[in-house]
Amino acid sequence: MPSRTKKDVPAEDATMQDAPLTAQVEDVPDQEMPENDAAEEEEEEEEEETEVQRVKILPGSTDTAASFEFIEEGHTMGNALRYIIMKNPDVEFCAYTMPHPSEARMNIRIQTYEGTAIDALKKGLSDLQEVCDVVADEFSTKRQQFNDENGIDR
Repeated sequence: MPSRTKKDVPAEDATMQDAPLTAQVEDVPDQEMPENDAAEEEEEEEEEETEVQRVKILPGSTDTAASFEFIEEGHTMGNALRYIIMKNPDVEFCAYTMPHPSEARMNIRIQTYEGTAIDALKKGLSDLQEVCDVVADEFSTKRQQFNDENGIDR
């Protein structure tokens, strides 16, 4: 069955005023940037120095059960931290998740028998740092030993 079509209607050209603002090009003369604008440089330096808060408590948390969001972290941090936190005898449950693969965010949930979830997270981060320090020291020692045995100068 043939489809119904409109009768031939002459097409009308849209004017620039009818176009969305994003499609309109403004006639702005090219402006040169000042070569040494100290105020702008200081602002940029201050912005770079401010550290973004990378951990926050998610809504719905209580003292003994809380969810935390880590910005710019992934499976490496999540799995290691979960493992270390579960070694704590006061922790009942700990798990992590990546909400979406395209987002650099990691969520971790901690439930405790005793103490607060925040204290369990702090202890877990501290313990993980200690483990990393031991591994780094052992690696440096073994690397130096290898270099000495093989006559490598570094």
